[in-house]
Parts: sequence; C-alpha cells; structure tokens
Amino acid sequence: MSAGAMTIRFATGGDCHDLARLAALDSSRVPDGALLLAFVDGELWAAAAIARDVAIADPFRPSGPVVELLRARARQLVAEPRGRRRALRVRPPQAVASMFNRT
Repeated sequence: MSAGAMTIRFATGGDCHDLARLAALDSSRVPDGALLLAFVDGELWAAAAIARDVAIADPFRPSGPVVELLRARARQLVAEPRGRRRALRVRPPQAVASMFNRT
C-alpha cells in the first residue's frame, strides 16, 4: 500500500454513521465532545477528541501514526485562540509515510 492523501477536519452531524462504524471496528464508543477526523484517500481511519486524549481508529489499517497526528493537531487547537481553528490538509511526513508502504 502506498501513502495516500490525508485530510484532517472537524466532525459534523453528517459523520455520525461513519463514526459509529469506526467505533464498532475499534470495539469502543464514539468519544464525547468535539472531534477531529482523519481521512486517508477519502476513507475515515481515525477520530480523536479535541479536549481529551481519547481516540478511535480502524484496527485493520496502519492507523497508529494517523492517531498521533490527530492528537498533535488537537493539542495545537487547544493552545490556539478560537478564531484560528480551521481544517488542516496534510500529506504524511516521510517518516510516517513509510509506515503506510507495504510491499
């Protein structure tokens, strides 16, 4: 598998079904409060609470590095003034991208 495009954004009401599916895969429940979502090539891989260190992720994907990116962004948002919050679109750094490459 090659590294794909990753999008990090805030969860909306329209994400309920996808979050429920992700929580079921993770044998967990959807975290309370505002959430950040990580999509890789358009598919939801992970979600993390902004105010707390709680996350859910797809256990059938190499989602560990994705969760760490979500947690890092959540820490940034907690430290930023409210007016600066916005969606973040990133490509995984090379060190993280290597974990996505499976031959």
